[in-house]
Amino acid sequence: MSRPEIVISVAPELRVFVPSERRAGPTTVVTDGSSSLGHVVESLGVPLTETGRLLVDGREVPVSHVPGAGETVEVGAVVRPQTVPGAPLRFLLDVHLGTLARRLRLLGVDAAYESEDIGDPALAALSAAEQRVLLSRDRGLLRRRELWAGAYVYSDRPDDQLRDVLDRFAPELAPWTRCTACNGRLEQADKRTVGDRLEHGTRRTYDVFAQCVACERLYWRGAHHARLEAIVEGALSEFGGAAGLSAGSRPGFTRPGGHPCDPAHD
Repeated sequence: MSRPEIVISVAPELRVFVPSERRAGPTTVVTDGSSSLGHVVESLGVPLTETGRLLVDGREVPVSHVPGAGETVEVGAVVRPQTVPGAPLRFLLDVHLGTLARRLRLLGVDAAYESEDIGDPALAALSAAEQRVLLSRDRGLLRRRELWAGAYVYSDRPDDQLRDVLDRFAPELAPWTRCTACNGRLEQADKRTVGDRLEHGTRRTYDVFAQCVACERLYWRGAHHARLEAIVEGALSEFGGAAGLSAGSRPGFTRPGGHPCDPAHD
């Protein structure tokens, strides 16, 4: 029995996932006659997390559609900004995206991050349990069925990664309100209350502090503030968002003892 042939093309944004011979335009794919279109698309290398509308002979079909002989398939990219229904927009990042996680937290975005490799099954299960969008550059991880929602991070450069996520999901920004170390919320701290935890130079130089309600780390407007401010101002100017703490009370991100906690570095 001959196997059905279909003609398939993918959106330009998705051509990074397919073999080079399929990037120029429509190509022929031989199917087994029983697999879903979603399976066929993934077999070409495109994670379904990156797939938008699927058109068969010009009509939209679900991923469960079983393609028949002679059909022409167009695989569209996700429409931006992408909405994620069913839960508040929250993220989970894999072990390779620590810098991106800290930059998202700097902007007040809820970004959970596993600093140790807990394995693909555990990450996908955590995404489902907490209803978080899993961000990863691992295509295999994004194809796991237990995943609640996911997105491929297209660049390996932190600046581009941040712009990609903000452009794709348009999260609400509230800079300087979240701990870059643990993702907890920051609250303003009274200098008299936390003074015994500060080195003499810090206590003498700074007056405005914030403290994480989860891990109790202290933050103040330290030596790295200018670099962090540039990241924040760049994101706000391009993508908008709440101002977070007032300009006069924004702490720099320096941990107790003067050790940098800079989201610009791993």
